[in-house]
Amino acid sequence: MNLGFIGSGKITSSVIAGISKSSIKYNKIFISSRNEKTSKEIKKRYRRIIIEKNNQSILNKCNWVFLAVTPNIGQKIIKNLKFRSNHTIVSFISSITIPELNKMIKVKANIVRAIPLPPISLKKGPVPICPPNKKVKNFFDKIGSTVEIKNEKLSINFWSTSGMMASYYELLKVMSGWLVKRGIKRSDAQKYITTLFLALSEDAVVNSKKELKYLVKESQTPKGLNEQGLKEMSKKGVYKSLINTLNSIHKRLSK
Repeated sequence: MNLGFIGSGKITSSVIAGISKSSIKYNKIFISSRNEKTSKEIKKRYRRIIIEKNNQSILNKCNWVFLAVTPNIGQKIIKNLKFRSNHTIVSFISSITIPELNKMIKVKANIVRAIPLPPISLKKGPVPICPPNKKVKNFFDKIGSTVEIKNEKLSINFWSTSGMMASYYELLKVMSGWLVKRGIKRSDAQKYITTLFLALSEDAVVNSKKELKYLVKESQTPKGLNEQGLKEMSKKGVYKSLINTLNSIHKRLSK
């Protein structure tokens, strides 16, 4: 099996990193040269990588095709490519729907939308796919945890929450920066904050059968530091702002 990636940005690099550490069987991986620096870094880092200057060459040589470009680029290039009906097409494009992809691709092929995020390079993290597809599920189960979604409208909710990744990293950056300003070495500050939130996330996963509100409650003591932090952030509307942002992203994706 040959795999092909149209687009060679961060997500492509992360997925290939996960594949390289997995039991997925493949012959070669073809990637586009659009992002020349990233393409060369991927080829240098992983085996059996071939850079193609022409996107159609990737399609001609591959069984599976991953669409990993921005929506604007996707709108421009996909309609000019010639796909085969036996292609398995996996789209990482956030705002191009399956009906729209069907019109662009012009052949009856298996099309699945997927939402891998950078931690897939570590073989970690959920990968929502829509519609359910056994082959695609088995593929992503080897590098993450597949979540199958039957309704494409429901999948937009997952795309919306994936839009909060940078906001999460900004939170870690602000907190570690706060420590640095108070005399903590940056390396120590970042190690503390990142490992603290990693531990909290792992604890949440272990206790994921509970409603998260119980973890919120259990992490506080009367008049304690966590109670103060939660009350002050709630009073300032931080969590309402989070909901408003999610709604705004969802609205953008629903157009």
